[in-house]
Amino acid sequence: MRKTRNWLIFTIVLLVAIAWFLWWQWPRKVTVVTVSRGPAVEAIYATGTVEPSVTLPIASRQAGHLLQLAIDEGQTVHKGQLLARLNDSDLTSTVTELAVRANFARQYFERLQTLGQRNLVAKLDIDRAKADLDAAVASVNRANALRDFMTLTAPADGLIIKRDGEIGQFIPAGQPIFYLSCCAPLRITAQVDEEDIAQVRVGQAVVLRSDALPKQVFDGVVSEITPKGDPVARSYRVRIGLTDPGQLQIGMTVDANLIVEKRDEVLLVPTFAIDNNTVWLVTDNQLHKQAVVTGITSAERTEIVSGLAADSQIVTTLSANLREGQTVRIQSSQP
Repeated sequence: MRKTRNWLIFTIVLLVAIAWFLWWQWPRKVTVVTVSRGPAVEAIYATGTVEPSVTLPIASRQAGHLLQLAIDEGQTVHKGQLLARLNDSDLTSTVTELAVRANFARQYFERLQTLGQRNLVAKLDIDRAKADLDAAVASVNRANALRDFMTLTAPADGLIIKRDGEIGQFIPAGQPIFYLSCCAPLRITAQVDEEDIAQVRVGQAVVLRSDALPKQVFDGVVSEITPKGDPVARSYRVRIGLTDPGQLQIGMTVDANLIVEKRDEVLLVPTFAIDNNTVWLVTDNQLHKQAVVTGITSAERTEIVSGLAADSQIVTTLSANLREGQTVRIQSSQP
């Protein structure tokens, strides 16, 4: 009975050993990629918004009901062109009243001047009448100016990019009715993380993409860097000038890659194939752990400064079960 048990234990141990040996020696399927050459780009990623370089809000200095809209969003206007009118009937009545008072003050002053030439009135009375006349004229001019503010005109040539207000709506003083884009081309305003802002400089090249125009790439240049950052968002505002805005429109969001460094014809491998500065190299169907020195790193590809030769094959299906000298079988190869 004891011999039978010992034989059974021996058999189990032997089978386990054989299974372990076969597992060790049996070729593992791996996916490899061939080391290639190409450009390595180190870039700072940021998100931005397309906006006009100059945006002018157009508002009335006086409150009133919107009486007329002569222009709408998306229309091009010229300097001095009528945009809108607010109801100015109260101010018109005020102007009329003050004009009558000013006319009376002028007649009174002229009458006193005539009497003064005959020495029938004191010079002080004439001076007082002159002051009253000047004050009346100033009041008329001020009322006319306020009435003119109820008529909105374009301050420059440009494009109306937004209109806020409908006919009959009460518009408070100082509330913009129109926003005018003028005087300069479109630009990008992006927010760059404070950890990266030290690497940003004026004149730096930028590559831009927009989800709204997925097949297009736009070139830009850093034109301005705001010296004061946002302590809450921990970011700095960066202005990017566009070489050619193409089909970009105001308000579109873009992904901006600010180029820090670019090197051509370097060895490149997928970033996910590197683990703690080592890769698994396949040579004669066997695995070899290889230390590498990396350079420029992006989310997709990493530059290999040393440790690999061109056309080397490295494993992309990393696993904790990979071992030095293990025999493998290439399941698929990526270029």
